Amino acid sequence: MTHILAIDQGTTSSRAIIFDSDMKPVEIAQQEFKQIYPHSGWVEHDAEEIWQSVMKVCKQVDTSYNITAIGITNQRETVVVWDKQSGNPIYNAIVWQDRRTADFCEKLRKNGHLELVTQTTGLLLDPYFSATKLAWLLDNVAGARAKAEAGKLAFGTIDSFLIWRLTEGKIHATDATNAARTMLYDIHQGQWSEDLCRLLNIPMNMLPEVKDCAADFGMASALNNKPILGVAGDQQAATIGQACFTEGMMKSTYGTGCFALLNTGEKPVRSHNQLLTTIAYQFDGKPTYALEGSIFIAGAVVQWLRDGLKIIDNASVTQMMATQADDTQDVIIVPAFTGLGAPYWRPDCRGAIFGLTRNSGPNEFARAALQSVGFQTRDLLDAMCADWQDAKTSALRVDGGMSASNYTMQFLADICGVTVERPKVLETTALGAAWLAGMNIGIYPPQIEFAKQWVADTCFSPNTLDEAKYKNWQWAVKATLSR
Repeated sequence: MTHILAIDQGTTSSRAIIFDSDMKPVEIAQQEFKQIYPHSGWVEHDAEEIWQSVMKVCKQVDTSYNITAIGITNQRETVVVWDKQSGNPIYNAIVWQDRRTADFCEKLRKNGHLELVTQTTGLLLDPYFSATKLAWLLDNVAGARAKAEAGKLAFGTIDSFLIWRLTEGKIHATDATNAARTMLYDIHQGQWSEDLCRLLNIPMNMLPEVKDCAADFGMASALNNKPILGVAGDQQAATIGQACFTEGMMKSTYGTGCFALLNTGEKPVRSHNQLLTTIAYQFDGKPTYALEGSIFIAGAVVQWLRDGLKIIDNASVTQMMATQADDTQDVIIVPAFTGLGAPYWRPDCRGAIFGLTRNSGPNEFARAALQSVGFQTRDLLDAMCADWQDAKTSALRVDGGMSASNYTMQFLADICGVTVERPKVLETTALGAAWLAGMNIGIYPPQIEFAKQWVADTCFSPNTLDEAKYKNWQWAVKATLSR
């Protein structure tokens, strides 16, 4: 039996997952690594430690399986710059969460460059994306700019760094989904933007070659010379793993935060509601586009109940507590602990609680926390519908740790008025990477057949849509934003 190795390099850990010829996960290894916080708002990773963690988990699972190919999925937007000769990073990786370039982004915005960025890349002018992080490295690491201009340095997101290391420096490449998150890539022309590189003073010789998601990324000599045949950023890999290949299909991943992607087909849809226009996947040189909305706090609100308020011992009890909450109370938590994401993009605002009474207690807090995820998803759906008239999706495919909560998924179905589908294979991100590699060599079926094989484990059908409850949420958000 042949197997595919999926490398899932995330924000807090690296994982290796073996999938069999039926696309079922058969073995998993995971290794956490250190989070580095040099200053307030700064987040870094040791890229060398990431590399070591990837090698460790791969070797843990690669002992008794016939690995035919490798697929890679990764945390998006995180930046690494390394020396082309030695392969060593010149500085820690700057993580997607890092906010050190906020002032620089604001300066660019005031100087009138927002339209160029949005029109070219589909993104907003925000430190979330890779470009200003790269500019910071060139301007703040001694000798970096001179070396870059001399062609001695390479830039990449985590996938590029791993590919370089796995191929021992033979391949400097990325895929279209990761390139689309750098704020340097023209998603319409399918190439790096000379205008944006000039604006940010970034030498184009640093940039990797951009390939399809299913492509030849070289031989991983560090892993028994196996071919790397599939690459996608984590949220796009989850979209692929959920088989969202048809216009109007949507997936939403509920982890610490939430990322929702809506397939808009062959034409990019320009958002007027602060969503992102991005590439969902690219095959045979033809990109398929998506609208993306990011929620900063999803599962993290339950962590707050546990670690902050200390009213629960573990996340699983929130379901029971929510069902036991007093129906006469309407407590609303707006979990803007680190601001509000799409469609508001207000990183400066902070969380608030509304509707408290003398009888409000842990059960009401648990219910409000779980419901906040549904309310925020409804915000995204409404914004997507406003941006694209064909966005009225009838089903939402979900994954991520919080999707295991039946109460949350049922409330999500009710408040959004759509069927919520939870898949049988929950490792959707890794499955997407594995499918790309396996499909590329004919082990796994092509898109149409793969989509037919996708199986829902549980479907949550919507009950009566409670618009009054959603209007209360909208009022609470408005009050939070006005503080």
